[in-house]
Amino acid sequence: MNKAFTRESDGDDDDDDGGVLPALPAGGKNYITPQGYQRLRTELLDLLDVERPKMVETVSWAAKNGDRSENGDYLYGKKRLREIDRRIRFLTKRLDIAEVADPSLHHGNDQVFFGATVTYANAQGVERTITIKGIDETDNLHGEVSWVSPIARALLKAREGDEVKLQTPAGVETIEVVEVRYPVPGSPH
Repeated sequence: MNKAFTRESDGDDDDDDGGVLPALPAGGKNYITPQGYQRLRTELLDLLDVERPKMVETVSWAAKNGDRSENGDYLYGKKRLREIDRRIRFLTKRLDIAEVADPSLHHGNDQVFFGATVTYANAQGVERTITIKGIDETDNLHGEVSWVSPIARALLKAREGDEVKLQTPAGVETIEVVEVRYPVPGSPH
């Protein structure tokens, strides 16, 4: 068969991001903080303006070097180009449906909404602090959880001093909301 009609793919050319990020709930909104939106937008613009043109140039140069079937630069470049294009599609879709929610609008409020930093205590008195963010911007190592996570769902709309039930793999756990904080309006975080 003519090579023009075959697909040069490892089977990983779908529209998702390789399963790294969770899917949005059906019919749900893609809530995101202004900082998270800007990070994704900056990444998209970098891919479009810097990474992709650089890789296209590399692939073009490598294609001129003869036999493409044994040309490592060409093969790697094509694969990397597919990865970049997949990420561009993913970011474009996510940004198109993003609903920017500024948590600083709730500054001074003691009720838990999107963007809140919440300190809670379990029945043993062990305290933990989390920040509720969008699914495209969470970092578990820094105490950031998605607004669709079980802990965030349990805490949303609770107030300081409230006790809420959290469904865990070990059963239902009662936790108490100790403190609710929001960023100061106009602050970078």
